[in-house]
Amino acid sequence: MHDVIRPYIRQTPLLHASGGDVGLESFPLTFKLEFVQHGGSFKARGAFANLLTREIPPAGVVAASGGNHGVAVACAAWRLGVPARIFVPTVSAAVKVERIRAYDAEVVVTGDRYADALEASERYAAASHAMPIHAFDQAETLLGQGTLASELSDQHANAATVLVAVGGGGLIGGIAAWYAGRGTRVIGVEPAAAPTLTDALKAGRPVDAPAGGIAADSLAPRRVGELMFPIARQYVDRVVLVDDEDIVRAQDALWDVFRLVVEPGGAAAFAALLSGRYTPSLDEHVLVILCGGNTQRHGSH
Repeated sequence: MHDVIRPYIRQTPLLHASGGDVGLESFPLTFKLEFVQHGGSFKARGAFANLLTREIPPAGVVAASGGNHGVAVACAAWRLGVPARIFVPTVSAAVKVERIRAYDAEVVVTGDRYADALEASERYAAASHAMPIHAFDQAETLLGQGTLASELSDQHANAATVLVAVGGGGLIGGIAAWYAGRGTRVIGVEPAAAPTLTDALKAGRPVDAPAGGIAADSLAPRRVGELMFPIARQYVDRVVLVDDEDIVRAQDALWDVFRLVVEPGGAAAFAALLSGRYTPSLDEHVLVILCGGNTQRHGSH
């Protein structure tokens, strides 16, 4: 899949640092700056994977999104000359809705949460015959997000641990599948207010979970995907929970120390380190994926 979408995505850079830079022990620390991807998040990978490998009907494509997936689908559709309609809930950040519209996609704001927008998008797809592009529970989406891990392997082969934020699970599912058997631990990080994978692992299957918190527009889909769950159960080492205050602190530290502006969901993986919810050993090389940057300038959390 990477060869298919490579002409349409950016190879996003790495930033090498140390835990000591942010007041932690001095373990090796590397950030993957995926928030500089087209559309401002990793979601562009899955969006282009869908549009480039599936047959697109005359009605175009439809997607439901808390924001970033909608931006990515709109961006990919605009690039390829395909009509797009994006359903978003009222919780979506205004900056994300504005970015969707900037790519000439039609935006429909409906319901309070992602699950409400998803139901509306499914009704529209059935009536219009537009091609639905699921944000995480779609094989092409998982394969597209997994290209981030294959890119990482080319850029940095020595990471012992990769910290990944979890919403619906498309990103961590694709990454965990890639790293399976390669000796790198994959750690999921979720907001305590939206413990979708945590609750699913406890139940042994995807179940409805709370869908709140500061990152609700990117990490609170109600439940994880059916396709990613068996991958996570087998290949994700563990999942840790972070509070909203941890996420805000991580955003502040990324700005204060590195001058990086990321959205709450994009800072969640780093929040696990900064809060001590995940503590590496001194020689453990940790790679943190900063997965989204669709936010106002720093200071407007």
